[in-house]
Amino acid sequence: MPTTQRLLLALAHLVASGNAFFAGQEPRAAASGEAATCRAFPGSAGWPSDATWARFNQSTGGKLLRPVPPGAVCHPGQPTYDAGGCAAVLAGWATYDLHQDDPVSNMWQQYNNDTCLPGVPDGPCSGAGYPYFVVNATTAQDVKLGLDFGESCGSDETRRDKMRMKGLIIHAARAHNVRVVVKSSGHDYQGRSQAPGALSIWVHHMQDLETHTSFQPRGCNFTIDTTAVTAGGGSQVGQILDELQGINQTIVGGNSKTVSLGGYITGGGHSILAPHYGLGADQVLEMEVVTPMGEIVVANECQNQDLFWAMRGGGGSTFGVVTEFTLITYPTPPVVGIDMSLLTADLNASYVWDMAGYILSQYPYLDSKGLSGYAIVTDNFTYPGFTESGAGFAGSFIIIDTQDIQDMLDIWAPILDHVNKTWPAASMSLGPVPYATFQDWFSTHFDQYTAGYDGWVGSHLLDAEGLTGNTTAVGEAFRVLGDSQAFLVAGQGVKNAKPRGGSNSVNPSWRRTIAHTTNGVQFPPLNHTAKVEALVKVNEQTEPMRQLSPDMGAYVNENNPAEPDWQHSFWGDNYGRLLSIKREVDPLDVLWCDPCVGNDRWKQIGYRLCQV
Repeated sequence: MPTTQRLLLALAHLVASGNAFFAGQEPRAAASGEAATCRAFPGSAGWPSDATWARFNQSTGGKLLRPVPPGAVCHPGQPTYDAGGCAAVLAGWATYDLHQDDPVSNMWQQYNNDTCLPGVPDGPCSGAGYPYFVVNATTAQDVKLGLDFGESCGSDETRRDKMRMKGLIIHAARAHNVRVVVKSSGHDYQGRSQAPGALSIWVHHMQDLETHTSFQPRGCNFTIDTTAVTAGGGSQVGQILDELQGINQTIVGGNSKTVSLGGYITGGGHSILAPHYGLGADQVLEMEVVTPMGEIVVANECQNQDLFWAMRGGGGSTFGVVTEFTLITYPTPPVVGIDMSLLTADLNASYVWDMAGYILSQYPYLDSKGLSGYAIVTDNFTYPGFTESGAGFAGSFIIIDTQDIQDMLDIWAPILDHVNKTWPAASMSLGPVPYATFQDWFSTHFDQYTAGYDGWVGSHLLDAEGLTGNTTAVGEAFRVLGDSQAFLVAGQGVKNAKPRGGSNSVNPSWRRTIAHTTNGVQFPPLNHTAKVEALVKVNEQTEPMRQLSPDMGAYVNENNPAEPDWQHSFWGDNYGRLLSIKREVDPLDVLWCDPCVGNDRWKQIGYRLCQV
């Protein structure tokens, strides 16, 4: 499809979809007959009464919350206005932590429709862009189990009580035609954890952890000879790594501490360890899932196999709510890391993109040597922890199972020699460092980007042919992006992964991926025109990447709702089977998000979710 057509489709998608509502728009009144075709919404005739919500709160043990937007403390006209509290919110607004700890805030604010920003005191402030009620899906016993690391899950009766409690949440949403979303940390570039006027299931505090020296999946007559960890569905990568460090174990996880298992694994989950062990979804031995129909089930290779397949890569907020994951763990390896840069102070130097194209063409070689990492290709580099700046290539890479920095330097030697001879004006900085454990490296190299702004993300997966076929075209594609990332997070480990049950639903393109590329475009809040233009721009920038590897796809967790032909871009040939499973486990479309499997029967119109 020509680029112009792709971009027009992206624009049409934004205007027609839930992202079309503009900042400050208030919910409209229900039209005649709408109750039958739209989800109940606050103020509509079908919205449950206060007495009904009170009874539901009682059934959950008092866990129903009616949160206000976190930015409300900065608006003098709001009941929660507090100058001191406002200072704290403003100080933390750009951090992941503030948004993950809030029951309704997303880390990227266009998904809350900018309806209550703390830095705009004369701007709008209402809860219109946020979920209306939140179930804090945890109990005192849940918290205790999370703290009592390594102890048993309690008696069978205690387990049944916990499972019944989880099922009540989905049942209430289904019985009263209320829209339901699922939030853990809100680290979601697609905004699937947000919806105006919804009932949100907040699983952030489901952080139980139990380790295993071997694991027998429930319903199976065999034991898997591997160390493992069973973690609550709201557990986050940083927390799990910290806990496992004490027993010299690690997991395949994202590079941000706030990445939660639920969205990460259901989307596939890339990692700097994936080139050695496979994707996050490849690590799953078992799941406990609350289905959209309110059933509490165990999914593994011996029971509920279709659900087990779908929820390992088929996307979050679609097939059910995962309350427990059991994942393979590995002995935490020793690591040699290198922070490196090849930059020039001349931001307009034309050779930068030829140099970048050459380095990226060497990614298949680097993968063959066991190297993995994260790089930025940019016309103006800055990043926390780096003192270097300029145009060019910079990143952090690791090799495992060694403490010898010469091993790292030997891998890079032929590449750096070529760069020195061909582009001698480039300034080179190398900082190889040995680390006793992977966790030691992670503790200084985790994602340190910011949150709290409005922005779209684009991405594409590149195979070896796309990287090596035409290095000039590779450099030109990255020049168009201007500021982008090229992650070496797949390769041999992902290609050769053997997920339980024989396969899972991750995009088949991942098995051929060498580099995962991402780009982003920020835009000012409360500006609908800028919002539309930014979405078109991020897809326009991504198009040259698509042309490098046209038969590959993109990573659903790091992308935007206007990705062209997203059904196949995110899931390839797996989409048909995923759709069939979605219709089987969620015939009433209790869980709906965009862009998500099987969402074509509904559309968000303004703030309402309605059938089409």
